[in-house]
Amino acid sequence: MAVFRLDKFLVSVGIGSRSEVKHLIKAGRVTVDDVIVKKAEEKVDTSVNIIKYNGNLLEYVENVYYMLNKPKGVVSATTDNLNATVVDLIKHGKHLDLFPIGRLDKDTEGLLIITNDGELAHNLLSPRKHVRKKYYVELDGILTEKKAEIISSGIELEDNFKTMPAEIEITDDNRKVYITICEGKFHQVKRMFNYVDLNVTYLKRVSMGSLCLDENLPVGKYRELTADELNKLKGDIK
Repeated sequence: MAVFRLDKFLVSVGIGSRSEVKHLIKAGRVTVDDVIVKKAEEKVDTSVNIIKYNGNLLEYVENVYYMLNKPKGVVSATTDNLNATVVDLIKHGKHLDLFPIGRLDKDTEGLLIITNDGELAHNLLSPRKHVRKKYYVELDGILTEKKAEIISSGIELEDNFKTMPAEIEITDDNRKVYITICEGKFHQVKRMFNYVDLNVTYLKRVSMGSLCLDENLPVGKYRELTADELNKLKGDIK
């Protein structure tokens, strides 16, 4: 059961902003149980009342889950005075108090989950849950086996934070690698390679837990998670 003011409900399902929906309500374009309601503060119960806008039934979805292929130049935040945010890219559902699960640096691309499910976010980000995050990395130099061993064994960064053991896969081009970590500290991947005197020139997250970035999803685009993807993602939380 979810009880809302009528205007807040209309905002929550994407009809418009708070000021816009007040005008729509006053114009008699909203009905509750087939009765026109012109008071924005009217209470509605989504499990009982039938709410329509212009004769079309409105349905409330409590939680939503989007896979976003984050582009460079966009910040992982809900609001920002200077830059576009990942939430700005979600054209359907801005109204649902969406936020990104974790952060990717402004110049990092790849998989980001956008949701309004706080419990899922907390569990996926908790270091105790050991949810693995895999990144594709391009470097300005050669990653030797020795340097890879140093990084993968766990290193102490400059803020006295010691990373957990990481997994590194070196491709045929040893300037291009994959790294899998369980934490998500500020600039962590870049700092780990900096530790062995290498700079990251390109960074892309390709998976989080069992969820892999859809190869057919263009940069800057998003789609809803499938039921199977969501169930497997929740199963990653131990």
